[in-house]
Amino acid sequence: MYQTDLNTPKVELEQRIFNLQKYLKKENINGALILQIADLFYFSGTIQQARLYVPAEGDPVLMVRKCYDRAKAESSIKKIVHLGRPSDIPDILKANGHALPATLGLELDVLPTNMFFSFQGIFENPQIVDISPAVRLIRAVKSPYEIDIMRRAAGLSDQVAAWVPNILHEGMTELELAGKVEAESRRLGHQGVLRMRLWGSEMFYGHLLSGAAGAVPSFLSSPTGGVGASPAVAQGPGFKTIQRHEPVLVDYIFSYNGYLSDHARIFSLGPLPDELMEAHAAMLAVQQMIKKLAKPGMKSGDIYNRAFEKTKDLGYADHFMGFGNERVRFVGHGIGLEVDEYPFLAAGQPLELQAGMTIALEPKLIFPGKGVVGIENTHVVTEDGLEQLGWFPEEVMEI
Repeated sequence: MYQTDLNTPKVELEQRIFNLQKYLKKENINGALILQIADLFYFSGTIQQARLYVPAEGDPVLMVRKCYDRAKAESSIKKIVHLGRPSDIPDILKANGHALPATLGLELDVLPTNMFFSFQGIFENPQIVDISPAVRLIRAVKSPYEIDIMRRAAGLSDQVAAWVPNILHEGMTELELAGKVEAESRRLGHQGVLRMRLWGSEMFYGHLLSGAAGAVPSFLSSPTGGVGASPAVAQGPGFKTIQRHEPVLVDYIFSYNGYLSDHARIFSLGPLPDELMEAHAAMLAVQQMIKKLAKPGMKSGDIYNRAFEKTKDLGYADHFMGFGNERVRFVGHGIGLEVDEYPFLAAGQPLELQAGMTIALEPKLIFPGKGVVGIENTHVVTEDGLEQLGWFPEEVMEI
């Protein structure tokens, strides 16, 4: 009843577990407990309410509270058992041939403090170490299987963008346009859930912003914000009506089989002012430079520096990725099961790119009182630079 052809292949899960166990052995960590939803899906193939114990040696054990039958159908982990209470974990591990770990790895970047204290007691005060950086680095390099899914997601992003000219008209609100775009996304199979790792961050589909509202900043670590429907959301589309000769940003993420494609295009009803058209062309030039530059071995922070220097040479430094004190100091971010994955093309980041990493590259310019122009596409790092996964036209689309 639950099994589908979208289940993660067994060979994929085995390789992911192998990579994690290799890290555990190297760091002398006896075992890791995987709890966070995106990590749990990555290593087990299911997001049912469960605890995945990965020992440095031996078979992992997936302990499921709810829903056991569905987890059995969705995951190819060999040892899947029912979990009544968290306090049962030690007995389950012993029954499956595992001693309690003296050193236990947890995802401390996202683990609630109460759960941390709980696991200290359950595992009899082990030495607890943070494995979240290692998990994120493992996840950052995508397999051909993952890249294929993201390629499909990017194609669906293109289809969503192609739908916008059919429905955009003067006088409609941002929210009205957003609803129609989101309905088309759902029709195409968008899963409706976007996951972000950074505490307190959330997003619904993305940002659809017009004119001056496109330059309104928000709490989110993003060059764009938007007014939103209320202060309780404080980002994204609001009740502003869309007018002629202003940029309309459709910066939406498509979610397909768990994986994401981040995609932004600029539309307008009638021509935009020349200054905005020229600014948009400048961001296309920045994107093209980065695509050639971003090869394996290149430091993430150096890519941002080069992007900023080129933007400065083009005369737009004061508007790059924000304005004034609200500017963000990155030009792209890793993407996959979550919006904010490694690597971050951000100032000061030393992480070197590797082939197979996937990056949402988003050079944008923000003009207070006028709006936003720029581009965003999802790419995969190759030996020759960035391979773009979506191909909808990148020029401002006049309607």
